[in-house]
Amino acid sequence: MNTPIVASSGPTLHEQNQRQERLLEIIHDGLPPFPHAVLELTSVLGGPSPDVQKAAKLIRTDAALSAQLLRMCSSPVFGLRSRVVSINQAATLLGADRLRTLVLTGAMVDLVGSGLPREQSTRFWQHSFLAALLSEHLSKRTGYSESEQAYIAGLLHDIGQVPEWMLVREGKSQKKTTPPENWFDNPLVERDYFGLDHCKLGGCMATCWNFMPSFIDVLINHHRPAQAEHDPYLVQIVGAVEHFLLTRVKDELGDGEAPEPSSEQRASEIDTSQVVERSSQSYGDSEWQAMADDLEIEYSRLLPVVAGGLTSVISGAK
Repeated sequence: MNTPIVASSGPTLHEQNQRQERLLEIIHDGLPPFPHAVLELTSVLGGPSPDVQKAAKLIRTDAALSAQLLRMCSSPVFGLRSRVVSINQAATLLGADRLRTLVLTGAMVDLVGSGLPREQSTRFWQHSFLAALLSEHLSKRTGYSESEQAYIAGLLHDIGQVPEWMLVREGKSQKKTTPPENWFDNPLVERDYFGLDHCKLGGCMATCWNFMPSFIDVLINHHRPAQAEHDPYLVQIVGAVEHFLLTRVKDELGDGEAPEPSSEQRASEIDTSQVVERSSQSYGDSEWQAMADDLEIEYSRLLPVVAGGLTSVISGAK
């Protein structure tokens, strides 16, 4: 008879330390290193004088990267109106900033695809792409000049969840205790069970990959914007979008009748009362309400686009 998997009821310090050590092992040994070609491309495209044609030449030397970029260009998620058939055409249409974004996106898609099953990966990317697009939108509406950075920050903000999901899958396969059902995207519960949360994990990953300090700031502080250090305004933008999305997802999960959810689905039913330091700490109540109304309109427009375009984005993930 199989040993039942039971929910954890107050992990010991020893259990926390074991899980924390295993998560750090996964980051350093269980995840692929960030591709050198991608780091080189982001350097070529992110400097004061970005060279799009040089970037196109670099991309063409990597068949997998070329195919991935062309596949993403065909997705409605990225909103290109012209059909892209070559890397040079993609570089010309996209420009340096968005080309850099897509190269980073492709690397992240491969990373998540190597660590999560397809269903979990799809849920992760739907949230991440919506956060990216809404962060870009909010940056423009609030006068933040680096809208492409807001997009990338929104895209990357939850990357620290990947090793957590990998550890949860590993534990289930070994018939170990599972985290509480409300652990997902809930830093307080994550710290109690894993010994650290996805914000800290994401910061460790981004530091290992030599990401910009402003992106590391977002990954560490998107649930607590008041503690931002490098770019408080960028962290506020992503934090506000995260708060909106978590609240929105919880509302949607309560709509209509649905079959009994799996443990993974229940883990997505987020207790937003504990998740984000309420955005009214950064914005006044009336300002936040106007912002939430604006995000709701944009969310309603983007949701079918993102949901319908995910297959073409992640279809080639490893």
